[in-house]
Amino acid sequence: MLKFAAFTPKMIIIEKTIISQDFIGSCFSCDLSACSGACCVLGDSGAPLEKHEVRLLKKIYRQIKPFLRKEGIEAIETIGTSTTDIEKDTVTPLINGRECAYVVFENNIAFCGIEKAFLHGAIKFRKPASCHLYPVRIRNLKDYDAVNYDRWDICEAAIVKGGEEKMPLYLFTREALTIKYGHEWFNLLETAIKSLERESSEKK
Repeated sequence: MLKFAAFTPKMIIIEKTIISQDFIGSCFSCDLSACSGACCVLGDSGAPLEKHEVRLLKKIYRQIKPFLRKEGIEAIETIGTSTTDIEKDTVTPLINGRECAYVVFENNIAFCGIEKAFLHGAIKFRKPASCHLYPVRIRNLKDYDAVNYDRWDICEAAIVKGGEEKMPLYLFTREALTIKYGHEWFNLLETAIKSLERESSEKK
């Protein structure tokens, strides 16, 4: 059974994960009409991949391929289903150093071709954890995972929308966090956050 190690207004520790203050107190809700999926297009490298995802993408590429653009297929079949960036991290390949090779466009909005294949029932893998979790980034340290909120100016509209909808970041990323760490972990996280919110409310 998972247990809290500690929680304070600045962090929550659950087993070997440390959740930052920024994550705890932020609201977020993607607004594709405003950003057009820019997080899949901009940046210095592709989406970070876990070791098992590297192996899986090689295995299921043929099922994903029909859902990709010609340019993406060419990049993947030239570079590979994954590659290594300048920081030696394993990531998805890019098209001419720009958008992720797995990106597809609909009405000028970027979507994930891997997720399209999943939604059509062609594969059982939704998309890389780093994409599903975004704007949450997990940094793997020696003894624990640091769960952080990655602020990027292209997501300003998502912050505004999240505030209007009163959508906490932890609820926006509930599905991805549950896949990553399990239902029990997420329930403990939610309990800790609600406790902190009650304490904050009582002090006002």
